[in-house]
Amino acid sequence: MGSDETKSTLDTEKSTVPGCGTNTKSCWIIQVLLRIVLFAATLTSIVVMVTSKQTTNILIPGTTKRIPTANFTNSPALIYFVVALSVACIYSILSTVATVSAFKKPSSCSAILLLNLAIMDAVMVGIVASATGAGGGVAYLGLKGNKQVRWVKICHAYDKFCRHVAGALGVSLVASILLLLLSIISVISLYKRIR
Repeated sequence: MGSDETKSTLDTEKSTVPGCGTNTKSCWIIQVLLRIVLFAATLTSIVVMVTSKQTTNILIPGTTKRIPTANFTNSPALIYFVVALSVACIYSILSTVATVSAFKKPSSCSAILLLNLAIMDAVMVGIVASATGAGGGVAYLGLKGNKQVRWVKICHAYDKFCRHVAGALGVSLVASILLLLLSIISVISLYKRIR
């Protein structure tokens, strides 16, 4: 009889331990909220990057060329950034819908859905983090330049453009962190489901 009481006490303690089990409402609500914030972050980052345009007519030292307009389309890394964040934005919508439907019908929520979310969250972490790194490299060159290869810094002339790029990169870093948290929650939920 003592072992039965101990077992029921342990079961009660397991159910009250804070965390994300697959059947707890708080876990699903946290996932939905994080995915909504992820959507807002990725959309904000895209809008800020796409609107990062500034026209200033400066002469490139050592040449007769002028750079009239700084735009995100001038750099393949920044184009990749916009495309990658667009993919993450669309994914955040689809995963939010999937999470809400799983929350409404927990009995139909299968381990396959949790596995797919865990895999896709991890893939999206890689995509958004790589895009943030690529954009950050270009932004650093714009801010500091590179004397060895004669790449001049441009942020002193295109200050508005550089502020937009920095803002977009900062928000995308937040999106990367959100995706990492979602990936961890998805893996924990899957683990608790199949345990």
